[in-house]
Amino acid sequence: MRARRHIRNTLFAVTAVALLCPAAVRAQSKTGTTIGQFLLIEPSARISAMGNAGVALYDGIQSIYYNPAAAGQLTRYELQVTHSEWLAGINYDYVALGVPIESVGNFFLSVTSLHSGDIDVRTVGQPLGTGERFTVENLALGVGYGRQFTPRFGAGIQANYVEETVWHTSLRTWTIGAGTAYRFPGGLRLGSSISHFGTRAGFGGRDLRIQYDADPDVFGDNSALPAEQFADDFAVPILFRVGVTMPRELSPNSMLLVSVDAFHPNDNKESVSFGTEWTWNNTLALRAGYQDLFLEDSEVGLTLGVGIGGRIDLSVFDFDYVWADHGRLDATHRFTFALGF
Repeated sequence: MRARRHIRNTLFAVTAVALLCPAAVRAQSKTGTTIGQFLLIEPSARISAMGNAGVALYDGIQSIYYNPAAAGQLTRYELQVTHSEWLAGINYDYVALGVPIESVGNFFLSVTSLHSGDIDVRTVGQPLGTGERFTVENLALGVGYGRQFTPRFGAGIQANYVEETVWHTSLRTWTIGAGTAYRFPGGLRLGSSISHFGTRAGFGGRDLRIQYDADPDVFGDNSALPAEQFADDFAVPILFRVGVTMPRELSPNSMLLVSVDAFHPNDNKESVSFGTEWTWNNTLALRAGYQDLFLEDSEVGLTLGVGIGGRIDLSVFDFDYVWADHGRLDATHRFTFALGF
């Protein structure tokens, strides 16, 4: 009877994920219509190695980005630091800190940074460079709260301040996110979250100031009037996730984890990602996954990673690495260090 109930729960959760997939055939893509794309870079090397299928993992600081409800599982202070060599020499960094407060709930803070480094300014008249240099910098500051309301159910919420800057031009906006997680008998976990729900924003700044000639066909008037160009407002990249995770003990020292997520973004079509993790003695982990199944023209796919964990006195640590294929854009590498103390 218990086995039948466990199978029924598993089928129910998998079906909930699968129901999101058929729309991928009919949905209209809105690729390139949102700002703040750096918010979609996944900061966990562990979960990225599992194809970024992490909304139902629900087990520590590295899960919070995917589902704020994971904060409810924190039992100690946890710190996550991630660095990535992103595409085209861009550097990506992410830091998160989880703070449990007994009888109140758990809070967490996060900082996300994307930096292009110095880029030469080139114009039509000076294609080899003007001698000036500019940078592209993106920043997100997050604060969130999660709580375990019952032994099986938890929920969480997060707010982010977002800023994008290109030389002297920038935009600013706010986003919020929320998530829930449920643990079935037998270990199956079901999670869902909505991320980066926020207001529209547009760029502004001195780089948009120009000299304007009101009537180029008239001579003798002022052909260098001071003016400013106005940029349109664009939406942020809202993303809805739902997924399941199933752990299975293979032996007293060996554990297998399988995770599947379905994604519904506001600027692209639906897709499904999945991944696996095999751990031995809570020390060594091998991971593999695949991203964005059913998504047309996707440049991502296979992910592979490895992790090493251990204990120092009363603290526990994990060091994770992931290699992720980006097709014609080459591969990316992410490194994450997580510490519980």
